[in-house]
Amino acid sequence: MRLIIGGGTLAGKPQLLFIHGIGSARTTDVELREWSTSLANGVRAAGHADLVSGLTQSWAAETRFANYSDLFHKADAQGAADDVAEEDLPLLLGLLDEMTQELAHQAELVDDRRSLQIITSARAQIRSAIDPDVAQAQGPLGVVRRAGNALTTLLQLPGLRQASQWTSGVQLLPVLSQVGRYLARKEPDDAGLGLDARIRERVLSGLDPSRPLIVISHSLGTVVAYEALHTYRGPVPLWITLGSPLAMGALVLQRLAPRPPHTPGGVERWLNFWDRDDIVVARPRLERWMKPNASGVVPVTERADTNGLWTHTATKYLAHKIVAGPVAETLKKL
Repeated sequence: MRLIIGGGTLAGKPQLLFIHGIGSARTTDVELREWSTSLANGVRAAGHADLVSGLTQSWAAETRFANYSDLFHKADAQGAADDVAEEDLPLLLGLLDEMTQELAHQAELVDDRRSLQIITSARAQIRSAIDPDVAQAQGPLGVVRRAGNALTTLLQLPGLRQASQWTSGVQLLPVLSQVGRYLARKEPDDAGLGLDARIRERVLSGLDPSRPLIVISHSLGTVVAYEALHTYRGPVPLWITLGSPLAMGALVLQRLAPRPPHTPGGVERWLNFWDRDDIVVARPRLERWMKPNASGVVPVTERADTNGLWTHTATKYLAHKIVAGPVAETLKKL
């Protein structure tokens, strides 16, 4: 039986799934349009102008934006300090520590002394917050305050100051804490399903394992995709990860399930892209940390420098021709 929708057919039609990362509440239709448009721009830049309308009008693939941002919302939260749970602080501080370490390395490479001064100051504040004596003396709220001050210092960096949607590090803290909340495997609902399981359930909902699936995931979404695809039973001709923190040592890599970290079984090709200015990507070379699946597939990493501000943004990655080109090629093959 062939299901006909709007003059087209879903039988055998590829599926294209966008999976977002950290951030504030999102509107599904708006995000779908923005991600599709950015990808279409990248496809045009890659020399596949014939697919532009197919992507923006969804006839080249059944396209879906998996929006799980509402699951992070706490109805009784009063502010940043209330949004960051005490048990999330160690991972959050570790994330900030690794981010500032990578930022300092980047600043040293280009001899950017002004930025290095800002980063060094923020790093000192983070190291102070990590100090157990400080934590004991000031308590969780004091640690949150120090971490927020460190982020506020980082927001003085030229690129972040001009492009960030946050005016204060205190506003950014609960957003970054989403990584820890997902990996904590807690916050069960009335049925006992943890936050991470509910997010994966949301992401996989409505997919058809009988049809090929292309996945484009970003930031925390790459962690969600990794775990979700290990339970997905359909073919995945292409999985693209953008700005991924998957290889961030004890913070992420060692908390993944299943272990040891390896390419999900149904993935036929895994392309990983990172921007040299993306502060979330401390260990970009995922192939060094992932074992192959039964078909021998491992990540292939390539830099996709956008040369713009606030590079940890999915739409900037999607508009890059080296990211969009493989999507167009895969769709044409399918």
